[in-house]
Amino acid sequence: MKPSLAGLYRACVAAAAAGVLVAPAVAGPAYGAADPARSTHTALASPPSSSSSSDTDFARLTPAVAAKLDTAVRRTMDEARVPGVIVGLWAPGKGSYVRAFGVADKTTGAPMRPDLHVRIGSETKTFTVTALLRLVDRGKAGLDDAIGRYVSGVPNGDRITLRQLAEMRSGLYNYSEDAGFDKALFAHPERPFTPRQLLDYSFRHPVGFAPGAKFEYCNTNLILLGLVVEKVTGRPLREVIEQDVLKPAGLRRTLFPTGAEFPAPHPHGYTEQPASGKIVDATHWNPSWAWAAGAMISDMRDLRSWAHALATGTLLTRATQAERLKALPTGIPHAGYGLGIFDVNGWIGHNGSLPGYESLTVYLPQARATLVVLLNTDVLHKGQEPSTLLGQAVTRIVSPGHVYPGHKLSVTRGR
Repeated sequence: MKPSLAGLYRACVAAAAAGVLVAPAVAGPAYGAADPARSTHTALASPPSSSSSSDTDFARLTPAVAAKLDTAVRRTMDEARVPGVIVGLWAPGKGSYVRAFGVADKTTGAPMRPDLHVRIGSETKTFTVTALLRLVDRGKAGLDDAIGRYVSGVPNGDRITLRQLAEMRSGLYNYSEDAGFDKALFAHPERPFTPRQLLDYSFRHPVGFAPGAKFEYCNTNLILLGLVVEKVTGRPLREVIEQDVLKPAGLRRTLFPTGAEFPAPHPHGYTEQPASGKIVDATHWNPSWAWAAGAMISDMRDLRSWAHALATGTLLTRATQAERLKALPTGIPHAGYGLGIFDVNGWIGHNGSLPGYESLTVYLPQARATLVVLLNTDVLHKGQEPSTLLGQAVTRIVSPGHVYPGHKLSVTRGR
């Protein structure tokens, strides 16, 4: 499929993951079957993996290991033509590794720095789902509630549950695959979109499969969950995330923009225009088209904290966190997807991709290790997302028993 601006849709599990596990939606009739795979839940905290306890060692981040990491990151950047990268790696008792490579601005040559803000694409999903789960903890919403209870006009809305939306198993059409949406977005990338406009692009298509029948990464799911949060709280999603998620998590450099605003300092972001194939500057493109699925901004320091909070459930009750960490199959070996969170060969978290930027924020429970990768391009290299290639290069050195993504994936380049 042709390269597309909406790199967010390919941002999910590993290379395909928020690269993506995404398969094109299949048009079909509306279904209402119960979830046939519910009994196959496995816990993300104990992921399906070929790794044994003997290969869970995490390398000490000595100067020698740091030198190997420097070489691996630079080599990957050169091969994938990545302008700039920030890499943060921390493991208790093993040390830390924080580096910035390359340039933040190709015109001026300004260097990449560890303190820069970056658009984080589909990592936004982890914040939106956390806002929802905090409402579940308060008894304000139920995971097995039908979406039609909160949002009208949803195909199969009386059968699709909030849980299935968060699990990416709704069967709804991904709005960012719609040709009309693509045309509108490319024609005016600075224009704002409303959540209802995004849903209109989705709902003009038939559903692809019965609710719960299979995994298919879909941004429409998160737009709906964002609307649920607004319906239940009576407040804008941005405000709910800022007050009920970011503030209690202590994240002071993370925000949900209302438009194209982008706090300084930040790098310029570079993407590929599908019509011309040229690399263009997408720094100030409006991310409102991604809203609850991918509009947020953060930095390395906050994402380090968020990786731990997300994987260990510091903002949720133990019971709700256990629900979050239940994974259903994705169709990719050693990869599972829970409630707005993935596990790839033992690394728990999410990644993100949208025009000009990619991110990867993951946590390895066995070593209590955190990895954050931020970069200022979303241009694929030989069908792989550069964030995945960098994550793989780093983990091959520090956690050979848990390499991210652990195997080569074929990537659907489309939405």
